[in-house]
Amino acid sequence: MNERRTETLVVTLVTVTNLFIAFFISGIVIWALGEDPWFALKTLLYGAFGYDEGLGYTLYYTTNFIFTGLAFAIGFHCGLFNIGAEGQAYIGGLGVGLICLWLEDWSLWLVFPLAILTSIILGGIWGAIPGYFKAKRGSHEVVTTIMFNFIASVIMVNILSHVLRPPKEMSPESREFAEEVWIPQMHEIFDLFGINITKTPLNGTFFFALICLVLVWRFIWYTRWGYEIRTVGTNDTAAVYAGISVSRNIILAMFVCGGLAGFVGINEIMGSSHRIMLNFQAGIGFTGIAVSLIGRNHPLGILLAALLFGILYQGGAELSFEVQAIDRHLVVLIQGLVILFAGALENLFRPQIEYFVKQLVRQ
Repeated sequence: MNERRTETLVVTLVTVTNLFIAFFISGIVIWALGEDPWFALKTLLYGAFGYDEGLGYTLYYTTNFIFTGLAFAIGFHCGLFNIGAEGQAYIGGLGVGLICLWLEDWSLWLVFPLAILTSIILGGIWGAIPGYFKAKRGSHEVVTTIMFNFIASVIMVNILSHVLRPPKEMSPESREFAEEVWIPQMHEIFDLFGINITKTPLNGTFFFALICLVLVWRFIWYTRWGYEIRTVGTNDTAAVYAGISVSRNIILAMFVCGGLAGFVGINEIMGSSHRIMLNFQAGIGFTGIAVSLIGRNHPLGILLAALLFGILYQGGAELSFEVQAIDRHLVVLIQGLVILFAGALENLFRPQIEYFVKQLVRQ
């Protein structure tokens, strides 16, 4: 077994071990509350996969986490810690909504690419500004991206409350878009093939998210820009000696981060709510950080980690509904344990696993 395959095996075993420990501790907590951990696990999985409505919601959440996971991963490969996906998704989603409001008489096939382009531009600019501060002024991206999350929130509140809110409406949200610009939901797509499934928010954006996974994979590992971004993230001094512009790649990486985060608005606004709403991205950006770290910042790992959190979100909702002693707070605890062991403490058991794998390879 070569070194690359050995490292892949170690990384896989580390992730699986950490997830097992997280769920094992969760099981102990559930048992301490007087409930059966096995029944809770079966309920969790049934809620996520056991019927078509649950599966639809699971993949719907997964779609959002793919976008924000990719948004964090690009920055991480450049040595950046982008915590601004919440604000970037907010501003990108605002652009998506404005396009749908202004061009609602147009065909979806024309509005959809324009919405994608607008979310890339607005979300990308919102990410590139902290990138500029980092590259040109040395400002730490964690501080600036957090600040820009709050600025984005204030902008959205004011626009929705004073500009886009219809007369005589109390809720700070825009009017509903015309149906012509709605992204088809999955039950409508399946109806075309004579297959009946339950209506859920899952829509065609899921396929777009899968395409983004492939495109990001190609971008990071098979393009010159991707190589430069990874070089800057690995050793910026070596990058300078190689003639690579560190500042340009930092700004580029943050622009791509913002554009990817802005795609959350495609799923939430064009595909689900069909209007601009406050907090449509609530928590999705921060969860994307955990998704990317658990997925080792690789598109395939991000897909699996996004699916895991989709399971936890939808299965957790089913669990809190079906099991009396388990409420939403305990579900959040389970999610927190997964983040703790698979993210923050990811290398806790790595030395033991590396030793085990080395012994296995020698045999």
